[in-house]
Amino acid sequence: MEFKELVEKRGSVRQYTAEGVSEAALGYIMECARMAPSAVNFQPWHFYVVRSEEARAAVQQSYDREWFKTAPLYIVCTVCHDEEWVRQRDGKPHGNIDIAIAVEHICLAAAEQGLGTCWVCNFDAAMLSGSLGLPAGQEPAVIIAMGHPAAPVAEKKRKNTDEIVTRI
Repeated sequence: MEFKELVEKRGSVRQYTAEGVSEAALGYIMECARMAPSAVNFQPWHFYVVRSEEARAAVQQSYDREWFKTAPLYIVCTVCHDEEWVRQRDGKPHGNIDIAIAVEHICLAAAEQGLGTCWVCNFDAAMLSGSLGLPAGQEPAVIIAMGHPAAPVAEKKRKNTDEIVTRI
C-alpha cells in the first residue's frame, strides 16, 4: 500500500467488533512505535497494553463513553518527563511532541494491519495514573482505543492545501 493510501485509510474508529487484536498484529504495531523518531533519540515514552478486564475497567473509568467500551484493547501512551529532551534556548520540553509521533506510528501501523484506532486525550489523567499505578514522572498523554472496526471509517473532511500551506 502506498503511504498516501494508508494515510487516507486511517481514521478515528468509535465502534469495534468483539474480535480481539492478535498478538502478531500487536507485536508488529509496537515494533513500529519503537522505531518512531524522537528529539535527540531520547525515546521518552512507555506504552501500557491493556487487555485484562480489570485493567480495561480502570481505563474506562477515566473516560466513560459507551463507544470506548467496545474496543477490545487500549494502549496507554505515557511521556516519561525525566527522560524527555528540553530545548535549552527556551526550556521547551519535547516529550509531548515525541509521544505524538509514536502514537501516529501506532495508528498507521494498526490501519495497515486492518485495525481501527482512536486517539483519546479527554480523559482523567490523575485517575488513570492512580488506577494503573503508573510511576512518578510518567504522564499518561494519550489512550489509543484499538480493535476491528464495526463499520467503515467515515470520509475525512480536511481543509484544502492552500488553506494550510504558505510558500515563502
